[in-house]
Amino acid sequence: MPSTKSARLAGRTVSRVGYGAMQLERLHADRDQAVALLRRAFDLGVDHVDTAQFYGNGFVNEVIREAVRPGDDVLVVSKVGADPDPGGPIPLRLAQRPEELRASVEDNLRALGLDRIPLVNLRRADRRPGVLAEGDQVVGLDDQLAVMTALRDEGKIGAIGLSSVTLDTLRRALPAGIACVQNAYSLVGRDDEDMVELCVAEDIAWVPFFPLGGAFPGLPKVTDEPAVQTVARDLGRTPAQVGLAWLLHHAPNVHLIPGTASVEHLEANLAAGDLELDADTLAALDAVPTRSLDASLG
Repeated sequence: MPSTKSARLAGRTVSRVGYGAMQLERLHADRDQAVALLRRAFDLGVDHVDTAQFYGNGFVNEVIREAVRPGDDVLVVSKVGADPDPGGPIPLRLAQRPEELRASVEDNLRALGLDRIPLVNLRRADRRPGVLAEGDQVVGLDDQLAVMTALRDEGKIGAIGLSSVTLDTLRRALPAGIACVQNAYSLVGRDDEDMVELCVAEDIAWVPFFPLGGAFPGLPKVTDEPAVQTVARDLGRTPAQVGLAWLLHHAPNVHLIPGTASVEHLEANLAAGDLELDADTLAALDAVPTRSLDASLG
């Protein structure tokens, strides 16, 4: 049984339940509350924060810069592949070209007040969910990895991750040295099981986004599953906690980055790391059918 407490990520041992900072933009009108939420997370043992410059058009990175203090030893992870677009139909636009990836890293460094970002994920745009690349935003993986590797060699980033990638893309990228993969993955959406196994074999962290499903209309929700609800009742926990705990038990390289703008919800998410699931419970959850992401999205 893998430890639900800590595991390696980008050369560091960190708590397996971190914090995804995207939801901090909901506190845009109350910066002090956003900073206080992050400080509470650190007090509770969070030492891995996932962010991006396009979260809240830079607001989230500025909050992280204010909240992280000397001695906190927090692993800050960011991503590139999109930039803020506050006036657009959605608040981001793809930025996949090599020069855009470099500029995005520089923007993250300035906003976070860092000389080096320990881990930067390259968010590809060739699979759903999310915006798909068109026109000049259809960029070859080799060209993207070349600039990411150069940024690592220059010391501006510590490690390279990938996001929203296929199994073939990950295999092609392995020679560049990949520290983690972020894909949509949950109990009810296990399309990438072969990729999880490859990441375990290659000592690559698996950091699922949408860990409870249901992020887009048409996607199933883990918390709606009768088996999950039954386990939650039996254990006196919430269905969300059961869904998160299943991920931690499923593979030893899983790191969670659930996000919230609520201290109460933050504490509930972190408590999922203390939830132990026995073999019978895991078998019941493993039997929940997985639904193809592409089929769910139509």
